[in-house]
Amino acid sequence: MTYRYITTPIYYVNDRPHLGHAYASVHADIMARYLRAAGHQTMLLTGADEHGEKIAKAAMLANEAPRAFADRHAQTFVEAWGRLSVEPDKFVRTTAPEHAKVVSECLSRLFEAGEIYLADYEGLYSVGQERFVTEKELVDGKLPEDKEPPVPRREPNYFFRMEAHRDWMRLLLRDSPNLIQPVQYRNEILKLLEEPIGDLSISRPVNRLEWGIPIPWDAEHVTYVWFDALLSYVSPLGYPDQPTFSDYWPSVRHVIGKDILRTHTLFWLSMTHALGIAPYQRLHVSGHLLGSDGRKMSKSLGNGVDPLEAADTYGVDALRYTLIREVSFGFDGIISNAVIEQRLNRDLADDLGNLAARTLAMTKRYRNGFVPPPKIYDAVEEAIISRAGELPSIVLTLVEEMKLGRAAEQVMDFVKHLNGYVASGAPWALAKDPDASDRLDTVLYTLLEALYSVSNLLHPVMPGKMNELKVLLGASVNPYWNLPWGHGVKPGSYVKEGILFPKRLSGDVV
Repeated sequence: MTYRYITTPIYYVNDRPHLGHAYASVHADIMARYLRAAGHQTMLLTGADEHGEKIAKAAMLANEAPRAFADRHAQTFVEAWGRLSVEPDKFVRTTAPEHAKVVSECLSRLFEAGEIYLADYEGLYSVGQERFVTEKELVDGKLPEDKEPPVPRREPNYFFRMEAHRDWMRLLLRDSPNLIQPVQYRNEILKLLEEPIGDLSISRPVNRLEWGIPIPWDAEHVTYVWFDALLSYVSPLGYPDQPTFSDYWPSVRHVIGKDILRTHTLFWLSMTHALGIAPYQRLHVSGHLLGSDGRKMSKSLGNGVDPLEAADTYGVDALRYTLIREVSFGFDGIISNAVIEQRLNRDLADDLGNLAARTLAMTKRYRNGFVPPPKIYDAVEEAIISRAGELPSIVLTLVEEMKLGRAAEQVMDFVKHLNGYVASGAPWALAKDPDASDRLDTVLYTLLEALYSVSNLLHPVMPGKMNELKVLLGASVNPYWNLPWGHGVKPGSYVKEGILFPKRLSGDVV
């Protein structure tokens, strides 16, 4: 049995889920669904990062206790993923006792090994990113992703000897060209590692921040939120000694946004090395989503797309499809309501939806809704059968590289080919010729079976609509992978007519 472990970022729950959260989670969910369909024992993890200064500050502004605030906002993420068809196998919360136990044990081990020491720290502190920053990171006096400039602070902190692991990280990245994808992010971190990176502050004094996991040997300090949160990738697996950890961890792939690249490289790799945990197999790093104005989406600019509103307006499957097709993973790109509507109308309604609608309508009209048995296949059908057989491995190869958009594009190219087959095969003309009855049976069956293949190939992307398509085809709704030709729709079974993707005009609501 092969195991596969996919993680999303552990989202900071100081606000409701936005499109960037949805982008990462939908990609991770689609990858997990493909791997699961291909026969791998797959686990998808997401969760809530609930400690730290931002949570404490947001709770105070909401006039809530931090725990109540975290409980409420963590639930909004659980509900959002349900509405966006993201189905994690585990949802980790950093406030869970079992997670806190792992964090405390890891801290104690590192302290006893001499990897942690106490010292005064003076520097610039970003409240938005919850870390100390250097002058060279600032643009116009602040981090690009922050609203406020960092504040000067001097306080006693416990430090993790991150610098001691720098040479190991350099060698790891040098010898593992595929560890971080796309490659430009690996190159960025390699450049950072050419110079000293310093040690990592991993505690905050209780007199400034109480909301966190206590340092086991010093009740006057709580754990830095990033040290806490990164360990949530291993705590749900029963680290360090449960079989689930040994089964799944060697295959782990993290899906993150580029704004948390440093924490998932400098911080996380050095932590895992110090703890004796094998490094992740792959770090998939996404770019920024841009609004229609070409600027990074932000609440202050008002240029974002609310993922839940978009799912209600255009349908959740159209949103999921657009997120992987419109912006190549790892690069910046624009997502707007107009972009989603265009993908819905052109790709899904005009190409796939139209193919399904007219195939089902012709089966209803010419064969009373019953799937006809195929007769003799010509070269044109043999080409379709061959392509249907090749696509599962092509798609999986692209999925393994997080090229989900290209994988879906391969399937949609097949759909376009099938639309061309309808035009050239002209079933409406065959229906008028009594001597062409066998040929009409073959054409209709080929289209119906090919649509069933498409429903399996796109099921991880659009599970709701592809189940709906299978129902219309009169076939099993169970997702199958690499099913041999002829085992999808059954001759004699009954099909139904239906519209999978109604077109939307601006302002329409589902």
